[in-house]
Amino acid sequence: MTDAVRPPCAWAPLSDPLYRSYHDLEWGVPERRAAALYEKLVLDGFQAGLAWITILRKREALREAFDEFDPERVARFDDAKVASLMADARIIRSPRKIASAIKSAQAYLEMMERGDDFAAYLWGYVDGRPVQNAWAHYKEAPAATPLSERIAKDLKRRGFGFCGPTIVYAFMQAVGMVNDHEVGCPRHRECAALA
Repeated sequence: MTDAVRPPCAWAPLSDPLYRSYHDLEWGVPERRAAALYEKLVLDGFQAGLAWITILRKREALREAFDEFDPERVARFDDAKVASLMADARIIRSPRKIASAIKSAQAYLEMMERGDDFAAYLWGYVDGRPVQNAWAHYKEAPAATPLSERIAKDLKRRGFGFCGPTIVYAFMQAVGMVNDHEVGCPRHRECAALA
């Protein structure tokens, strides 16, 4: 079977163009921009208890509502802004998740003010290089690892919210800190080459 006709990872159905596009263009690609990492961590937190496709379908509305996930702006959200978010039917209106996005933006800024780059901090956990896994099927990948537990614990200590070990591992997969594409998926080799 050639790469052109090989199926993607089983979690990204060929029948869903949004999932397929996310799988083919974003998931597992090493992201090294600090603000983009903040956004992805918040989105993974918003996903808690929901299907990822829900986040993908609402992502543009979430970006608009959260000022493009600019940490400096989100950190200053006040009660009036939170009330407007809670009234916005286009987004996920969870008071805890909204509060967590604000809290995480504040923690992000505190790190930056101390001279700790968020991207360098996260990528430091894997020595700057994505961990290359070799799963035959995506269900073989763990929901969390000792490393995601360690990162989650430290993020919480720093003031980030909605960042338990499972959320952090999903985040690590999404931002390419680990390459968890199935070995039979063409993207596994392509993402490995990006490392």
